[in-house]
Amino acid sequence: MKKIRVGVIGCGGICFAAHIPAFLKIPEFEIVALCDSSVEKAERARKLVGGNIDVYSDYRSLLADNTIDLVHICTPNYLHSEMAVSALLSGKNVMCEKPDAVSVSQAQSIKDAVEKTGKHFMAMRNNRHTAASKYMKHFIAEGRLGEVYMGRCGWIRRRGIPGRGGWFTTKALSGGGPLIDLGVHMIDLAIYLMGNPKPVAVSGSTYCRFSDAPVISDSVHSSFGESKQDGIFDVEDLAAGFIRFDNGAVLQIEFSWASNIEEERNFVELRGTKAGFTWKNEGKSLKIFGEEYGKLFNLAPIIPESNGHYENIRHYKNILLCGETPDYTIDQGIDIVKILCAIYQSAKICKEVLL
Repeated sequence: MKKIRVGVIGCGGICFAAHIPAFLKIPEFEIVALCDSSVEKAERARKLVGGNIDVYSDYRSLLADNTIDLVHICTPNYLHSEMAVSALLSGKNVMCEKPDAVSVSQAQSIKDAVEKTGKHFMAMRNNRHTAASKYMKHFIAEGRLGEVYMGRCGWIRRRGIPGRGGWFTTKALSGGGPLIDLGVHMIDLAIYLMGNPKPVAVSGSTYCRFSDAPVISDSVHSSFGESKQDGIFDVEDLAAGFIRFDNGAVLQIEFSWASNIEEERNFVELRGTKAGFTWKNEGKSLKIFGEEYGKLFNLAPIIPESNGHYENIRHYKNILLCGETPDYTIDQGIDIVKILCAIYQSAKICKEVLL
């Protein structure tokens, strides 16, 4: 069996909880190196992986290993593009945690490196790979939604600020708050299911109302990141906006780490001329609403449990070993970064921004 030798950079919460376990379930992958600026974290990950694995504190040392085929990046956002470009130029394929980058120029630099080297790059898009998302992709491809012209998506939390005072809430390290942390997930899924229309304009508003509020959490997701009592909190805790596309469709968005709502939820809703649907809670709930034979109907498919991270990584294995067509393109990643950056700009100038 052909083995893909993997070097992992960044051994924090999401890597430890989701990414490494997914790699370990796929026999074609072999994790041979781990890197984190905290050797303690890397050693903790080594215990999870097992075996004789190289551990580094400087990612450049990992990239110097010419036997590594794939570099998997799970670091704070501001490092994604720098590390991805370096890995590509060192002759390695790259899979990277979202977001692809924190600026359009950084996202473009990844594309330039791919075109120069001929290597593969994929950013994590785990929500595309849930069973519910795959079901809806087929449903829409068969024309059963009709013309998709309007949608809403969001990920809103009552209290769920990750790593307060740490890199999540420090703009220079994260690029922003829940819009770039959570928005990249649901905006990407919505656009993917819409057929990847090109965004042409956005408008948005951002707010920070809970940076000094008591530390309360009702979200398991707030455990990601390391809090710092006297750290920085210079990002939004809620963002809302509106995206226009070249085919006339529109998408409303809302993302928050903290807001006075009933409970945390994430969702994508699309409305077409024949039917609409609601995807909720990481694809665990899917309902379709339509009309047939002069009657309204509600459809609730029985969707098996699925692990989007595992399926996304397995898809990347099939790309590398079997020539499977990627369901993600770098241009799609660049469009998402354009949207996120333009929404922040719109919030700053209080005007719609053309893309």
